[in-house]
Amino acid sequence: MNLVLSLVKIVGSLGLFLYGMQILSDGLQKSAGNKLKTFLQLMTSNRLMAVFTGLLITIIIQSSSATTVMVVSFVNAGLMSLIQAIGVIIGANIGTTITGWIVAIVGFKMDITLFALFAIAIALPLMFSKGMKKRDVSEIFLGFGLLFLGLEFLQNSMPDISEHTEVLAFLSSFNNAKLSSILLCVLIGTILTCIVQSSSATMAITITMAYQGWIGVWAAAALCLGQNIGTTITAYIASIGTNTNARRAATAHILFNVVGSILAIIFFKPLMTFVNTITNGDIFTMTGDALNAELPTFLAAFHTSFNLINAIIFFPFVNKFAHLIEKMIPIKEEYNEDTYHFRYIASSRMDTPELYLLTVKEEMKKMADLAVDMFKRYEEVFKSNDKDFITSEVGYLRKKEEYADQMQEQLIDFCVKLQQDSSTPMNATMVNSLIRSIDEIESVTDSIYNMTKISEDRVNKDIVFEEEDKTDVVAYHELTRKYLEFIRKNLTNPTFRMLSEAHELENMMNDEHKRLSDKVHDRISTGGSEVRSELMLLEVERNLEHIGDYCLNIAEATFAEPKHTPTLQRVTPSPEQP
Repeated sequence: MNLVLSLVKIVGSLGLFLYGMQILSDGLQKSAGNKLKTFLQLMTSNRLMAVFTGLLITIIIQSSSATTVMVVSFVNAGLMSLIQAIGVIIGANIGTTITGWIVAIVGFKMDITLFALFAIAIALPLMFSKGMKKRDVSEIFLGFGLLFLGLEFLQNSMPDISEHTEVLAFLSSFNNAKLSSILLCVLIGTILTCIVQSSSATMAITITMAYQGWIGVWAAAALCLGQNIGTTITAYIASIGTNTNARRAATAHILFNVVGSILAIIFFKPLMTFVNTITNGDIFTMTGDALNAELPTFLAAFHTSFNLINAIIFFPFVNKFAHLIEKMIPIKEEYNEDTYHFRYIASSRMDTPELYLLTVKEEMKKMADLAVDMFKRYEEVFKSNDKDFITSEVGYLRKKEEYADQMQEQLIDFCVKLQQDSSTPMNATMVNSLIRSIDEIESVTDSIYNMTKISEDRVNKDIVFEEEDKTDVVAYHELTRKYLEFIRKNLTNPTFRMLSEAHELENMMNDEHKRLSDKVHDRISTGGSEVRSELMLLEVERNLEHIGDYCLNIAEATFAEPKHTPTLQRVTPSPEQP
């Protein structure tokens, strides 16, 4: 009965520790959400900056698992290269050791209960604040409080085994430098971390057991190596069902930690000796309370040293390591090119809406690329009188227009879900802008396909445009393409000043449309031309004018200052008749 009660206490204490860590990580991610994008942009400089980026993000959000899931999701979205991802993963492994130091120093050398209650007391008034930022900060303090309460309960729930000599003898049999004992402890640490999915939690358990005298320094250090392997399970699970590059990033995380742990096992004794020289006293000769007091610090130093040395060894070979991963996981065609699948990673380890928005923006840029490509193909169709060529292009552009429809449906569906989960007004505004822009880009592809069908109808009915009219329309095409490419180019890095340039292009589009429409209407009114060809010209010009309106809508949604975005009204193309 006592054993069952002790087990329940340990599991409950661990649950409180994990819950506190989750709340802490969520609060930190929400508070630092906008800054995380800036940190991630640093990694475009070089590999060293990628390592520091991973280190900083992991320290900020207190979870290497969250960082690695974030990395896998960004590689999946094409926002990050594999080499950049490996650099961030290296930094995240170093950053995660901070939690061990917090547990070792605060958890065992301070009045942890008083510290926890003090943090919760600060969180209480902030929780009922009207300001969203203050409520996010309250989660940080509440998370710290619950985390340390869980650690305190974990310490007190460990039963005293000092009088059970047979248990002590069994546990001490694993506390040696034998390879078999080290491997067994590494395996136990790996399995425990895979189950808990938090190396910080298993590190807290390891330090607590060592502090209570359950395990010795050799076994505890080996458990730490196992935790580094087990923590890769979260990113691996997140990579299931993603694209090739995302799976490569998850594999790089696994190989980096596994190979590093194997090297540490091979040089286990020298590594332990090194850590012993940089910490207080001689951990191998200490006994009793002196040993218990120094063990937490020693284990934290061992965890940091192992990950730091591993990073130093791997860093010069990042490029070669990336090439090895690429050979191990070659690119393969995963879906039919005419079927769109929006792949994103939904995980409790990455709850910052701003990070999802980056993925959606990248997909929106691909949608804009598709629209520009379709328009260029249409321009060739307009100039041609070859029925076979035009029929072939109509089929091609129909598939691309259907592909754009799929993109619109899936991206907007995701944006609506994101909007429902959005925690700040700014997030809601940004999501609204994305929904509006995606919808307008899809409308552009509709207009392009409509014009392609008009060209098909023209050749089937043997209608020929006058050379002057064709020249006018080609000039209008060039202006429209310029507008589309301007929008496409500035989608991901917009500035408010670009809005005035968009208005200038829109005015030019409107002027050109009016000039050409007036010419056609004049000819129709005088009866000096074939009505069918004139109506077709009007349809082409009307669709081009609609594309200009859609571009302006995108510009206003994307380039306008955030505070102005909700008040903007959609420009609806007018259903004018000849």
